Amino acid sequence: MPTEEEKFEGRMHGPQDPVAKDGLLIRLIYMILIALMISIAQTVLGVATIIQFVLMVVSKGEPNARLAEFGESLGIWVAKAARYQTAASEVKPWPWTELD
Repeated sequence: MPTEEEKFEGRMHGPQDPVAKDGLLIRLIYMILIALMISIAQTVLGVATIIQFVLMVVSKGEPNARLAEFGESLGIWVAKAARYQTAASEVKPWPWTELD
């Protein structure tokens, strides 16, 4: 059974299906859309952080596992989006590809 670290590495750097390169104008449009999505993700992360902290105060320091998992998935999405934005990858993040 893979460890948490191995699962994370697989989600971040696992095999990716080859994709065709987009033209520069199409890539610019995707980059603008993804930049807006990253901005929304930052807001969602801020709200999730506040909720998690309140839940930890109420439960004597125990984090909510589902919220922590959501935060990890959100972080992986942001990392994949950043890789596309900086041309480190040609694979677009969700919703253009599977979320993992």
